[in-house]
Amino acid sequence: MSFSGDVKNELEKQVASARHCQLAELSAILINAGLVERDQAGVYTVYLQEEPGKVSRKFFTILKKAYNIDTDVRVDMPRKIVSGKVYRNVLSGKDETEAVLKAIHAIDDDGNIRGPEEGVSQRLVMKSCCKRAFLRDTFMCIGSISDPSKSYHMEFACANKIIAGDIRQIIDSFGIDARIIQRKKYYVVYIKESTSIVDLLNVMEAPVSLMNMENERIVREMRGAINRRVNCETANITKTVNAASRQTTDILYLRDHYGFENLPETLRDMAEARLQYPDATLLELGKYLDPQVGKSGVNHRLRKLSELAEKLRG
Repeated sequence: MSFSGDVKNELEKQVASARHCQLAELSAILINAGLVERDQAGVYTVYLQEEPGKVSRKFFTILKKAYNIDTDVRVDMPRKIVSGKVYRNVLSGKDETEAVLKAIHAIDDDGNIRGPEEGVSQRLVMKSCCKRAFLRDTFMCIGSISDPSKSYHMEFACANKIIAGDIRQIIDSFGIDARIIQRKKYYVVYIKESTSIVDLLNVMEAPVSLMNMENERIVREMRGAINRRVNCETANITKTVNAASRQTTDILYLRDHYGFENLPETLRDMAEARLQYPDATLLELGKYLDPQVGKSGVNHRLRKLSELAEKLRG
């Protein structure tokens, strides 16, 4: 299963104990994965998307806890297809259903169904705990998160611009920076920073997923640090080898066209040491000389040899 699926499975098991938080959860599910209709007799029918099934299960669990209502997907009722999504009847009736819908502000006091353009009812998310509950079930409905071993990206794909703005505002209330981008017909609320994603997992109360992501993040950072160090050392080795190769070429040119006997003793000793130890570093070369010379002294003498070779070539 994907990391995103693991997070949703963990969130499915997190059910708020306080009734006001349970109402926020029901509202989140209905806003992001549900439909409400009313017939001429005033009977309300609630539909939920057929997939993912965990959303329906969470809806039934909360409904049982908050209202002691036992319900299930009405398989005997025809499916409803809206914008390519399949919905099933999960709750129908007048008084009891109306009471639930009023409590989560899905309908107003006159029984009129709230449209998506009215956004999230702020009365349901006034408390911090209710905001957590709302975000938790919103992620179950429309959220996704990338595998932290590959990249850092978390998003909520909203069908409505107003809802996207409300979700962003709720996330921002926890000090987490989220942004909105339009992708085809969706308004996507997204987070790219790994620390912000970890913070939001904590807000939604997904501790297992949080720890798994932190472990992956530590591994990625260590791997990145090792790669950077290896690349740096490789570059240094390459630089050293190339320099030694140029120095050896210059010294051989001097030997064949100038003669070591014409070199000052210090440069002659340096030239012979480089030919004898072609892979040695500057520091190591200095130790092979008698008397020993420091790194800067070796570099100075090798530079003099290269300058002389270039002068002869010219």
